[in-house]
Amino acid sequence: MVPEILVSTERLEQLISEGDCLVVDCRFDLSDGSKGRKAWLAGHIPGAHYAHLGDDLSARVTAQSGRHPLPETKAFAVFLASLGWIEGQLVVACDEGSNAISGRLWWLMRYFGQPAALLDGGMAAWHEAGLPLQTGPVEAQPAPEPNLQADPAMTISTGQIVDNLERKDIFVLDARAPDRFSGAVESLDAKAGHIPGAVNRHMQLNLKSNGRFKDPADLRSEFEARLGDIGAESVAHSCGSGVTACHNSFAMELAGMGRGLLYPGSWSEWIQDPSRPVETDS
Repeated sequence: MVPEILVSTERLEQLISEGDCLVVDCRFDLSDGSKGRKAWLAGHIPGAHYAHLGDDLSARVTAQSGRHPLPETKAFAVFLASLGWIEGQLVVACDEGSNAISGRLWWLMRYFGQPAALLDGGMAAWHEAGLPLQTGPVEAQPAPEPNLQADPAMTISTGQIVDNLERKDIFVLDARAPDRFSGAVESLDAKAGHIPGAVNRHMQLNLKSNGRFKDPADLRSEFEARLGDIGAESVAHSCGSGVTACHNSFAMELAGMGRGLLYPGSWSEWIQDPSRPVETDS
C-alpha cells in the first residue's frame, strides 16, 4: 500500500476527527524568525502544534555547517515527545501554503522512519475552505521520548559531493530560484552561484498556480524530462540550506519515483570552504 503523504483539507478534517494524526504548523519567515510563531498564535488549525525551523527542525549552526543543519536525534526526539507525539503516529505538516518549510518536517519524519504527510495548499487551502481556526497556544500531554533511528543512507555529505565532481555519478538537483542558482543575485548566503555540474529545478515548479501540488503523473513527466534515465538513488537534492530541497524530494516521491538523497548542508555549507569550486551562469 502506498503511504499517504499528501492530504486535502477534507482528508485532514477526517483524520483530526478520528484522532489519527498530529498536526504541526511550520510557518516560518527567513527574514523574521518570530513571524511564523506569531502567525500560528493568531490562528491555526485546531489542535495544531508549532515547529520552529531554527529551534526545532535544525541543529545549532557551526563554522563548518550550512544555515540549517539536521537536528540531533536526541533533540528531535525530545521535541516530538513535547508535542505528545506517539511513535508511529502520522504527522501532518503545513505552512503558509507552498510547503516550502513544512517539507523539512515531512523529510525528517521519513529520515527517522516515521509516517508523515503534507497538507496540500497548507493554511491557504484551510482558509479557502472556510474551516475553523484556533488561537493561542495548544496544550500538549508530553509523551514518552521515542527511540528514533536515523537512516544515513537518505543523505549525502559534502565530501561525497566533492568526490562526485570527478566521478559525476551523482546528479545534483538544486531547488533554489533560478536567479540565485545562476549567481545573478544572492540574498541569503555569502557567495553567489551553484555547485559545479548541478542542475536547477525551482521547488515552485512542483506546484500548480493555486499552490497545490501538480498531479503525480505530471510531476513524473517533468522530473523524467530533467533527469533522463537517472534513477532517484543517484539524485542529490540541494538548495540554500537543505530545507526547500526537501520539496523536490517530496515531489519525486509523490510522483512514485523515490525521494532521492538529501544534501543537508547544501549551498550554505558548500561555500564555507573557499577551496570548493563555485560555478555561475554569467
